[in-house]
Amino acid sequence: MRYLSLILFCLCVQINFAQELYNHPLLSEDPIQQQKWVDSVYNSMSLKERIGQLYMVQVMSENSAKVNNKIVDLIKNEHIGGVIYSNGGPYRQAKLNNLLQATSKIPLLVGMDAEWGLSMRLDSTYAFPWNMTLGAISDNKLVEQTGRQIGEHCKRLGVHFNFAPVVDINTNPKNPIIGNRSFGEDRDNVTAKGLAFMRGMQSAGVLANAKHFPGHGDTEDDSHETLPTVSFSEKRIDSIELYPYRELIKKGLSSVMVAHLNVPSLENRRGFPSSLSKHIVTDILKDELGFKGLIFTDALTMKGAADYVEKGVDGITPKTMTKGGEIDLMAFLAGNDVMLMSENPQKGIAKFVEAYNEGIITEDRLSHSVKKVLMAKYKVGLHDYSPVGLYNLGKDLNRIKDDALYESLMESAITVVKNKNSLLPFRNLETKTVAYVSLGDSDGSAFYDELKKYTKVHHIKADKLDGLIAKLQNYNTVVLGFHKSNDNPWKGYKFSQKELAWLYEIARSNTVVLDVFARPYALNELLSIQNIEAIVMSYQNSRIAQEKSAQLIFGAVGAKGKLPVSTGQFFPVGTGENYNSISSLSYGLPERVGMDSEKLSRIDSVANHAVNNRMTPGIQLLVARKGKVIYNKNFGYHTYSKKNKVDFDDVYDVASLTKILATLPVVMELEQQGSISLDDKLGKLLPSLRTSNKKNITLKRMLSHYAKLRPWIPFYYATLDTVTKKPDPKYYRSKRTKDFNIEVTNSLFLRNDYKDSIQEIIKESELLTRLRYRYSDLPYYILKNYLEGFYDKSLHEITQDRYYESLGANYTTYNPRKKFSLKDIVPTEVDDYYRYKKVHGYVHDMGAAMQGGIGGHAGVFSNANDVAKIMQMYLQKGFYGGKRYLKSETIDKFNTCYYCESDNRRGIGFDKPQLGEEGPTCGCLSMTSFGHSGFTGTYAWADPEEEIIYVFLANRTYPQAGKNLLLRENIRTEIQRLIYEAIVE
Repeated sequence: MRYLSLILFCLCVQINFAQELYNHPLLSEDPIQQQKWVDSVYNSMSLKERIGQLYMVQVMSENSAKVNNKIVDLIKNEHIGGVIYSNGGPYRQAKLNNLLQATSKIPLLVGMDAEWGLSMRLDSTYAFPWNMTLGAISDNKLVEQTGRQIGEHCKRLGVHFNFAPVVDINTNPKNPIIGNRSFGEDRDNVTAKGLAFMRGMQSAGVLANAKHFPGHGDTEDDSHETLPTVSFSEKRIDSIELYPYRELIKKGLSSVMVAHLNVPSLENRRGFPSSLSKHIVTDILKDELGFKGLIFTDALTMKGAADYVEKGVDGITPKTMTKGGEIDLMAFLAGNDVMLMSENPQKGIAKFVEAYNEGIITEDRLSHSVKKVLMAKYKVGLHDYSPVGLYNLGKDLNRIKDDALYESLMESAITVVKNKNSLLPFRNLETKTVAYVSLGDSDGSAFYDELKKYTKVHHIKADKLDGLIAKLQNYNTVVLGFHKSNDNPWKGYKFSQKELAWLYEIARSNTVVLDVFARPYALNELLSIQNIEAIVMSYQNSRIAQEKSAQLIFGAVGAKGKLPVSTGQFFPVGTGENYNSISSLSYGLPERVGMDSEKLSRIDSVANHAVNNRMTPGIQLLVARKGKVIYNKNFGYHTYSKKNKVDFDDVYDVASLTKILATLPVVMELEQQGSISLDDKLGKLLPSLRTSNKKNITLKRMLSHYAKLRPWIPFYYATLDTVTKKPDPKYYRSKRTKDFNIEVTNSLFLRNDYKDSIQEIIKESELLTRLRYRYSDLPYYILKNYLEGFYDKSLHEITQDRYYESLGANYTTYNPRKKFSLKDIVPTEVDDYYRYKKVHGYVHDMGAAMQGGIGGHAGVFSNANDVAKIMQMYLQKGFYGGKRYLKSETIDKFNTCYYCESDNRRGIGFDKPQLGEEGPTCGCLSMTSFGHSGFTGTYAWADPEEEIIYVFLANRTYPQAGKNLLLRENIRTEIQRLIYEAIVE
């Protein structure tokens, strides 16, 4: 019977214990062991040690050793229970943290204000966006992932409590403290974001802290400088400000920070701080809301609280106020558990001891809070403490996956708040002349650089408004970026009166897209938006925000965001027009599309090897997957003199890529509209060939290089003097004349009628004796002749009109000297056999040069970004940038190997992967892939199955074509292999 009674007693104890801890946010996975540890530690401590657990003092790792030695003294002598870090770098913090933990008898509870991540990134942007930016995101899974990854940061650095999320409902645009730290003004959105953030962070093993209770969202005063007053009614506060806390508490919120506020409707003592109010802390937070987690004061050093010490409240009388620490004691008696950043912990702890001995603090009250602190320590693993590891700390806090999440967050947040006549996203680029104007006091270069990837954009500047307006008359569209500092969430965000005047005047004269890279309250300054066609809210001025906003303007990413706050008279909370991507290339990290950045970076070594071993002076290299450019780098210089580094805007002679970038799409378009057929014979297409040996060759065979055509004819050779081997005066002049008007170089002009001679030479050329695969340029001479006759335009005009201008391929052209400065054109060769000079800005191929630089087989100059656009259009089955250029079935028809059984790998115009061991690819990609290579060292390939585009541009022919070392060492295909090895999903 005695044993039965003992068993029943133990069961009752366990049941009572379980009931007491039911739904307790500080409960660990093993509550029995947790309780044993808590009781054991508590029972082993002296009174002063117990009281010390209630203190969390501020530490700045960047402080001098002398200052931080004071913290060591507090740990040794006052037995403080925790520290909160501010400022300083991660390595200094980790080292100091390990020192402080080693000093403490009981491991310290470490906190930090890391609302948007722990550390600054390498490009001086924070690890994650401000809360206001997150408030614009509809997908709360992204916010949860943000909390998770911030939690992982905290845990890696030895931080157990993150004083986040802020769940203040920010209804006052002039709030100097909350502002960007709030998720917004809508209670449901703030609550959903707070819950998601909390869940994510606590899933990483780091405890959340909702602040600032009961609600810091409507004040114009700085709580660091005074005691702000929030004057809402109790009913309003209960339904709005307390709503997020009520919901987070239900879901396991670990802790709450009580604000430094005066809330008259909740505390009848005039001007009394909420952090010292028993009604607010105990009656409302603990009793009414049922909160069982840790309760932190806001910083006890804030101004205003000391004014109430002399009044003698909550059991403290003027008689007891002789040693200092009264505020700490008042806060504790109000119901707070942790005294955060006390002005004088020594005096505060002494005051607690005195109050305990005088019965002002009971043992139950003391143990209640101290044991909660110990429960939190056990929950975060401090019962089994280990120091912070320093190895790879920086790398672990600056992860690729954090950057990838930042990209996703900004893409999802940027908000289109006005879009008259669906101006955005930009379409029909051939009709737009775009200028960029920068306002604000911060840098917008990343935005401008990104805009230029989509179409020709000029940065227009002027000291005076009238000068600017005059310059803008040449443009029909103006993108106006308002850029404010991204250094911290409290930086200035308003338009100056001068900027507003300029904005209104520009908008009166031009079609304007206003893009605001500042907090949304900047829109409050707008008195009129009538003349502004589109307004984009980008929230922050980080590099990623600028890049993603440019991509959104051109439809490379969709518009998804919603305003988290009301802004002025025009835009209520929730405003935001959504639209989908129009399938233009976007730009981002490899991890966003299932690639590994580290593996992809191995490409660098191969490209550098090629440059360093003089296989080519320089390289432009681009990789895209699933519509996103994930690798875009330049290597080397224009020449071996190393004067001009290769830049993104430089253009290369793409040589035979011309076949698929210029001639082929025009042929495909004619075929799909029925103007020609692949079974058409040359005799039908060109009357001049009806009596030739080529009359029965079909387009299909010719473009598959399966038509017995000679590989190449050196047309130029017949125009050289037989003795000197230099251009014969019979065919050339050194200056342009009426009859010698074909510009081979700026000092060499070919006789006009020689174009006809080239076609005649082709007509009369012998066919090969045996039908087999033989690569030939001649089909593209023939097709150029046909296409220019069909359209009555040059191939240059045809391609610009039908493709390049609307694609935004503004770096793609024939005869680049007419469009670009020589410093932006990469030279191809020092010619000692025909032109006898450096070939710079003129096509390298002799046959194309003899056609005025415009060949069907060669002559196009471009950069890697533009080549990728055209290849992406092919990959997307003829669709790009909101426009259908070619039908899906047309792409499939031309991307088919019709003569594979005859050992001919070629498609119609496109090259295809090898059928045997050797060929144009790494042999590691799908047979549906297609592309082409060029004599100057160029290469472009697309793979529909993996959705990969690969572009390699080089001038390996400079200064002499010589031996093709790029080909001999398989540089281009080795890089291709590394691309495919970087695929992870």
